This record gives sequence, structure tokens and C-alpha cells, in this order.
Amino acid sequence: MKNLIDLILRLFGRTPEPLKTEPIVTNEVATKQAPKSGKAGAIGGVATATVIAAIVAFIGPWEGRRYVAYQDIVGVWTICDGHTKGVKQGDTADDVECDQFAAEDVAEHNAGIRQCITRPMSPPQEIALTSLAFNVGIGAVCGSTAVKRFNAGDNAGACEAIQMWNKAGGKVVKGLVNRRQAESDLCAAG
Repeated sequence: MKNLIDLILRLFGRTPEPLKTEPIVTNEVATKQAPKSGKAGAIGGVATATVIAAIVAFIGPWEGRRYVAYQDIVGVWTICDGHTKGVKQGDTADDVECDQFAAEDVAEHNAGIRQCITRPMSPPQEIALTSLAFNVGIGAVCGSTAVKRFNAGDNAGACEAIQMWNKAGGKVVKGLVNRRQAESDLCAAG
């Protein structure tokens, strides 16, 4: 996962620094802010195709691709790379369908968090927060400590708060601990 984080940081013109236990905070922000729309003060707009592609690449290894519908750890019918909308037992998909679901689902979750974020995000912060929303839901992320801290200007606190989301069905799950750490590290590197 560190290699993927390094690639994402290089993609957006940053030289990766060694990840530390203390989050690395910079004052750099995305150079192109989306026009304001939606909820008062939200950045709104849409992410660039490059950011959407980076989010899909980041999320893919965590979700895993399955071509036959299955029930996830909490019983939600899922297919492809974490796609849940309208999925039922017995559904199947191919790579083309899975790629389409991934792009649509990521764009939807990214647009959702852009409605509750009130200041510019760096691409790594946007990737991390969208990944979190993809996994736990837009409403959950928008009401989270992570977003409250981010909107208040506390980058380090926001990135650290991502790690709070490590449970499924009320139990700490090692895979979620690992995913949240990677999201937190990426967020802090941005």
C-alpha cells in the first residue's frame, strides 16, 4: 500500500516523505477550487478525472474484485469492487461492468463529501476522505469528527480521526484498521 500512496503523491506533484507516527501537515491546497454549490459553504463541484481514477485505484485493493454477488462482513449484498446499489443474491458482473460501477460509485461518493467539505482539499486528502465515504457512507463521513476537524482547519486532527472508523458490526476488524491507517497516512501526506 505504501507504493500506491507514493505513486499517488508523485501523480499530484509531491515527493513522498517518509510516513511518521505524527501526521505530516502542509499548507498546500489544490490549485483549482471547485465552484461553490449545494450546502452553504460547501466546496461542491466535481473532482477531476485524474482524482477519480486515483480514488478508484486506491479503493480497489481494499475492496477486492468479485464477479458473483456475496454478502459482506455485515450482510450487505455486494459485487465487483464494493458495489452495493441494487445488488441481490445470484447477480454476476464482468470487468467492464465492474469498472463502470467503480467509476460511478466513486464519483457519487466524492460528490457527496464535496457537499460537506467547506475548504479546499489536496488530492491526497480528497482521496482519503472519499475512500472513507465509499466504505462507511457519505452521511456518516459528513457527520464525522474527521470532517468537522478538517472544516475547522485541523488537518492533523482530521487525518487522525479517520482511524476511528475501524469497526464493522460493532467489532474492530483488522482489515479496517489497516485501511484506516492507509487513508490516514495518505491524508496526512497531502
